[in-house]
Amino acid sequence: MYSQLIDEGSYEESGRRPDVHQVKDLRRSGPGPYRFATICLATLCAILLISIIAVTAHYKSKPPPAAEATAEMQKENANVSALMASITKLQQENKQLQKEKEELQVNLTSIMTAKATEATCKPTRAPIVCPTNWHLFNDSCYLISKDRKSWSVSQLYCQRQGGHLAIILTAEEQTFLWDLLPRGHWNSYWFGITDGETEDEWKWVDDTLLVGGFWEENEPNNHINEDCGYIVKTQVMERVATKSWYDAPCSMVLPYICEKEMGGTTQ
Repeated sequence: MYSQLIDEGSYEESGRRPDVHQVKDLRRSGPGPYRFATICLATLCAILLISIIAVTAHYKSKPPPAAEATAEMQKENANVSALMASITKLQQENKQLQKEKEELQVNLTSIMTAKATEATCKPTRAPIVCPTNWHLFNDSCYLISKDRKSWSVSQLYCQRQGGHLAIILTAEEQTFLWDLLPRGHWNSYWFGITDGETEDEWKWVDDTLLVGGFWEENEPNNHINEDCGYIVKTQVMERVATKSWYDAPCSMVLPYICEKEMGGTTQ
């Protein structure tokens, strides 16, 4: 309309009026900028209205600051209560552990006292001292004789010394005695084993049965009524201690090995 008024004014200044057909043509030429501006304005209004509604709804749904502070405080109080409960539980457990520790200390003191009393009351064992020319191994003393006797006379001699012909039960004991023997062409020594009562039933002088033994290969063979055992050590270096037993007639005259158990004395 403003442009039309300007146009009409210009026409009046010029002394001419527009033709009716020209005016109609101007109105039909299109919507012009006014309709576009109206649409934009309406759109902006709608957007603004939607934004206002959204903000209002947000603030309505959000709790007021005072309510937020109250909720946060309640949460902190709950955390503090849980922490205090944990502390109380730990204190109770610590008290229980202290009690158990004290009980263990009392028991330990009792045990240590009992052991100390036992050690004081228990008699001590005197060191074993073997007679002259006797050799100590474990709790026994051994004599390697230099004179020669028959098997039975050798046993009688050892008994007079408070012992008997040697009873050899372990490889360690056998090796110990073997190492004491001198090497020679056929050095042989009686020890305390015989099958004189029952053939092939070898027994020690304390009447216990032989288990195993350290026989040479193919021994014992009872070649000529051989009922007594002896140890042989020769100059042949290949011979070993654990294969050195032979059987021989008990009447043979040989050196011998006596054994005397030394249980020790108490003080």
